[in-house]
Amino acid sequence: MLHINELVYRIEGKPIFDGATVAIPGGHKVGLVGRNGAGKTTLLRLINGELFPDAGSIGVPRNHRIGYVAQEAPGGEASLI
Repeated sequence: MLHINELVYRIEGKPIFDGATVAIPGGHKVGLVGRNGAGKTTLLRLINGELFPDAGSIGVPRNHRIGYVAQEAPGGEASLI
């Protein structure tokens, strides 16, 4: 189960998350939707441990898998479509 408890995260003093709490049972699939700049990617980076919350906690099972589709795919000569 994924637990987010009283999550607080700010960027340059602007609150992105301010006391967010959620519990997602194991085996569930969740979609994040929202306007640009709403914090979807930031939340994924917090859950993955790439960023650290200013306050609160995030509990993630050891064998978790998180997948996402980037808004813009990386380009290059080796890219296939």
